[in-house]
Amino acid sequence: MRAKIAFLSLILMLGAAASSTQEIRTAPKVVTAPDYNTVNCSGFVTEQKMDDLRLISGEQSNYKLTFTSGDYVFINRGQDKGVRVGDRFSVVRPDDYAGDVTWFKWQEKLMKAMGTQYVDAGQVRVVNVQPKVSIAQVIFSCSYMQRGDIVVPYQERAVPQYKESAAFDHFAPVSGKPVAMVVAGKDHTDALGKNSAVYVNLGTNQGVKVGDYFRIFRYQGSAAETVPQTKDYQYMMYGFGSAPQRYSWNDLPREILGEGIVFNVSRNSSTMMITVSSVQIYAGDYIEIE
Repeated sequence: MRAKIAFLSLILMLGAAASSTQEIRTAPKVVTAPDYNTVNCSGFVTEQKMDDLRLISGEQSNYKLTFTSGDYVFINRGQDKGVRVGDRFSVVRPDDYAGDVTWFKWQEKLMKAMGTQYVDAGQVRVVNVQPKVSIAQVIFSCSYMQRGDIVVPYQERAVPQYKESAAFDHFAPVSGKPVAMVVAGKDHTDALGKNSAVYVNLGTNQGVKVGDYFRIFRYQGSAAETVPQTKDYQYMMYGFGSAPQRYSWNDLPREILGEGIVFNVSRNSSTMMITVSSVQIYAGDYIEIE
């Protein structure tokens, strides 16, 4: 009888241990930083002039319009310009989408002041060098590559650490630091949310660095930064009441929408990933350095 009880106790202990192990295995992973794809595939805006190093073609070019992971592509530099086997390059191209529609009053003007918007296409590594051209293999793809894409020496991008999401203050006071705008989103999107990559018109000239946080906010009743809305909605709405007096946009508290972390900086622009979004965010909303 005692042996039977001992055996049952052993079975229960093993079951508890297995259950505990399963709980450990299924514990949610805590994400402490943006992943590699996010940091290296979100594009950027810069006024810096790019070199004339180009992707000129690739294998099977008689039918391939684009190139991606594993493909061999040709670069217009070789031994004559010091290219060596093992050299690694990033491939980018201007994002000059012709069908873009202005979302808010100053969008086009601000983007021009920031510079040129670029797509991150991916990375290549040189596998063969010839006198005037090199052959490289695509080792990382964000998007397709095509003839004429710009090739630049690879520079590893810093990966900033997230702060605690619980630290978000929905009623934070004005920081007193530089203020700018969400000018556009990646792929010309103007409606944005958590994990969206966006471009803002603050950069190193204004003291921004990788890892900084921007607070995102908007004013009630300000019409120039947003799509058309009902006039004076901030204090009156036909059929749904009105305040006893008129209130302008600067008479009411600002609405804090979220925040984001900076992971790419140029002189007059930054790429930010939205980490907290309480409501939908739009191009034309404001940001301030926290």
